[in-house]
Amino acid sequence: MDFCFKNSEKGFVAILMAILVLFVMVGVGLYIGILAVGEQKISSESVLGTQAYYASEAGIEDALLRINKKLHWISPYKITVGGASATTTISGALGGSRTITSEGEIAKRAKKIEVICEVSTDKISFYYGAQVGDGGLVIGNNATIVGNVFSNGTIISGNGGSATGSVVVARNGNKIKNLIVGGDAIVHTCEGSTIAGTLTYVSGGSVGDCTAGTEIKSRPNEVSPQDLPISQSQIDKWKQEAAARGIISNDVFLTDGSINSLGPIQIGTPENPKNLTVTNNARLKVLGTIYVTGNINFSNNSIIELDNNSYGSYSGTIVADGKINIYNNSVERGSGAAGSYILILSTNNSVDPVSPAINVSNNADGAIFYTNLGMISLSNNMRAREITGYMVNLNNNAVVQYERGLENSNFSGGTGGAWEVTSWKEIE
Repeated sequence: MDFCFKNSEKGFVAILMAILVLFVMVGVGLYIGILAVGEQKISSESVLGTQAYYASEAGIEDALLRINKKLHWISPYKITVGGASATTTISGALGGSRTITSEGEIAKRAKKIEVICEVSTDKISFYYGAQVGDGGLVIGNNATIVGNVFSNGTIISGNGGSATGSVVVARNGNKIKNLIVGGDAIVHTCEGSTIAGTLTYVSGGSVGDCTAGTEIKSRPNEVSPQDLPISQSQIDKWKQEAAARGIISNDVFLTDGSINSLGPIQIGTPENPKNLTVTNNARLKVLGTIYVTGNINFSNNSIIELDNNSYGSYSGTIVADGKINIYNNSVERGSGAAGSYILILSTNNSVDPVSPAINVSNNADGAIFYTNLGMISLSNNMRAREITGYMVNLNNNAVVQYERGLENSNFSGGTGGAWEVTSWKEIE
């Protein structure tokens, strides 16, 4: 009997072990199954999230394409990407900047991306109140440059002409004559000038009836000339930017208090040049680079200014192949934001004092004036922010008032120009 009991006990233990093993196996199986289902769900969620993200990116790319190609859009708008969709919102252009948000969605899974883009810029550095090429500089009749001067040619002053900063004249054989200099001067030859700081002349040159507040000394080496700061390729780029948005085939004439906006735009063609005239209290808002193939005339209380929404703190450009005449209280100015200036540039090569490439007079105020080939003539109480030209004449109380910040000026084509991404991030 004891033997039978022991056998029964062993059988019960075996059955119990088998049941326990079965439970463990079932539990492991259920765990593996649950884990597999969870992994599949996670994988599915990950795939859907990735699809939503890529749909959101597609919305951003589509928006950037529309902006840079100047295509039509209504904000917000939706596009379909495979089985997903993207809803994209494009902000208005404010100060040369836009914010684009795109929300990609699929099966109630969503991802959102935010991009900030700004108009592309060209950095131009103006280090001097006046920079002059080989044609040289004439300062007369109480004209003043408030700032430093660099000239590749001779500087001659008449009645009380002055520069408040330092003056550097390049190349042997060139000189300064009858000039009042508020800082230092470096030149091959000095004649009849008053230098508040140190006068340095080049060996082989001379100092004739010149005084210096600090000292007079010599240097052995010729002063090297400097190129003007804007290259021909940069000028060509501005022209191309303007032409890319269209060409006006007739003269543009604003008068009698009218208000208009232009840019980016080309007026006329090199083969059939047309003119831009703003006069008699008219106002021109510059939305983007303007290229005038003919002449420019701004006069009689006209106002030419950069649009703040298009430019913000950036600077803008008006380029002319012809001559530029600005007079009778005409005002040229930036957007109103700090660091914003308007550059008015002529590629005309006239050095005739009676009809120069750029002629500014009679209380005109406000711009950077530039000519790479011709003469700039300033007179009769006009004011400029900076001047750069092959040849420059300042007469009759003209003032060039250099402003800090011009050494790091950023020029853009306005909101009609090219856009560049400056920030790209996922926000949801």
